[in-house]
Amino acid sequence: MSGAKKSLLLHLGLIAILFALGFLLPVYHQGNLARILVLATYAIGYNVLFGYTGLLSLGHAMFFSAGMYGLGLAMHHGGVPAVPAFVIGVIASALLSAAVAVLALRTLGVAFMIVTLMFAQAGFLTILYFGAWTRGDEGFVLPQAVREVAGLDLTDPMTRYMTALLLFSAALLVTARMMQMRFGNVLVAVRENEERTTMLGYDVFKHKFVAVVISGTLSGAAGAAYGLLFGYVGATFASVQYSIFPLLWVLLGGAGTTIGPLVGAFFTFYLIDYASSLTSAYMLIVGLVLVLLILFARAGIMGEVRKRWAGWLP
Repeated sequence: MSGAKKSLLLHLGLIAILFALGFLLPVYHQGNLARILVLATYAIGYNVLFGYTGLLSLGHAMFFSAGMYGLGLAMHHGGVPAVPAFVIGVIASALLSAAVAVLALRTLGVAFMIVTLMFAQAGFLTILYFGAWTRGDEGFVLPQAVREVAGLDLTDPMTRYMTALLLFSAALLVTARMMQMRFGNVLVAVRENEERTTMLGYDVFKHKFVAVVISGTLSGAAGAAYGLLFGYVGATFASVQYSIFPLLWVLLGGAGTTIGPLVGAFFTFYLIDYASSLTSAYMLIVGLVLVLLILFARAGIMGEVRKRWAGWLP
């Protein structure tokens, strides 16, 4: 069986398992997994830029929050229905990612990382400055009455879970297919050796620009979905920690692997959940576990699985 067919079966099998879990899990874990699926979609967007293209961003929270606030402000102040508001959120993140790409891609390496961090901080401060509209740190709640699509109540646990699964599945399959195409191969070539890729005649800037836009748009879609499904929009989601989280999830799950973002988000979420039930100093436990993983599984969980046992893993 070819690698492409194995990859397709892996992804479809994973989606089937997640679909079945929606009916088997109790409401508490079903809600947790719905949240993880949305955050994993955010990590998939980050993985396109960092895992496949090799560009380390410390400002992805600006794309996540652009999608969230694009949707939230449209619904809260404009009375826009859920689906058009979601589209507005996605468009807002796409436009922001294109603008950031034009400026940030003029830099390389550490400078790119710093520039993205500066843009993200500017976005965070902008949200605080326009607190009369955004409600700043306090944020605002989207009422249950407006969170429905085609008569489906998105506050219902099963509907919310299946919507999160639909978003994750679309992001997973699209990125998996993209990485099998020539465009994806060029992104990997840029990551491995940008100068050689340029010498081969590829327009490296164009490919990196498109990668930033795809990455930012996927992250923005996750942000819009998070606001819609869980009913809260706040400045916390634009802070530095929400730029660090996707980097952490991708590193732990396996940078440059298609299902690594889900594994990393799932592992980190339940590690924090379990450690917090043991002690108030739960971040100490989490930090120790993460350091050990990074020391002894440098390629991430799925990266190590691919390196040691299953070289065909996408």
